[in-house]
Amino acid sequence: MVLSSGLFALLSWNVPTSKRLFHVITTLITIVASLSYFAMATGHATTYNCSTVWDHHKHVPDTSHQVCRQVFWGRYVDWALTTPLLLLDLCLLAGVDGAHTLMAVVADVIMVLSGLFAALGEEGKTAQKWGWYTIGCISYLFVIWHVALHGGRTVSAKGRGVSRLFTGLALFTLLLWTAYPIVWGIADGARKASVDTEIMIYTVLDFLAKPVFGFWLLLSHRAMPETNIDLGGYWSHGLATEGRIRIGEED
Repeated sequence: MVLSSGLFALLSWNVPTSKRLFHVITTLITIVASLSYFAMATGHATTYNCSTVWDHHKHVPDTSHQVCRQVFWGRYVDWALTTPLLLLDLCLLAGVDGAHTLMAVVADVIMVLSGLFAALGEEGKTAQKWGWYTIGCISYLFVIWHVALHGGRTVSAKGRGVSRLFTGLALFTLLLWTAYPIVWGIADGARKASVDTEIMIYTVLDFLAKPVFGFWLLLSHRAMPETNIDLGGYWSHGLATEGRIRIGEED
């Protein structure tokens, strides 16, 4: 992630500030992910979700023991910050309007937070675990609607090249994102996979969804001038320049 952030920054080196929007967003994605993985690796962004399991015996009193599973809450903080930026990349590429973009981002944040609440839910209490999981899955359907379906219709006005790029990136992203709740259901939900297995799978998915997505987008963006978003004003020039003396300009 750190290496990708540096390479993304280098890709923007000769790009005018007014045309660096995709570069800035994509670099922020991998920077946040790098910080998240550092926090998890150092043990700062993790906790344990423990539940009491009762063992019933015929001739002696029932006994109980604690069953704990490690939850990397830093991963959810990462997703809550980076997945909206990924969606913003896609929406900007497709030319999706602000209303649909906002709804997609809100649905995405609800999806991620629902996953966190489900992961911290008490074992055996369906509403705390699978109830939140269901809410997250429903929110994901709204993300698909606003980005993939609406974006697919909007991008057609930008030409065949941009449309093909968006379709490829959107399908790639949504296929990866579909794998996340499946992994969660098997690992955190049903607890059929170990924490180590969960970590490895999520790491591969994150690598594909962030650095690979980023290189695909930025390299394609560089080769396709029609994907440029030219931002002036404060983004490129800072605060209003009225009143400054410009040498060499006519009155």
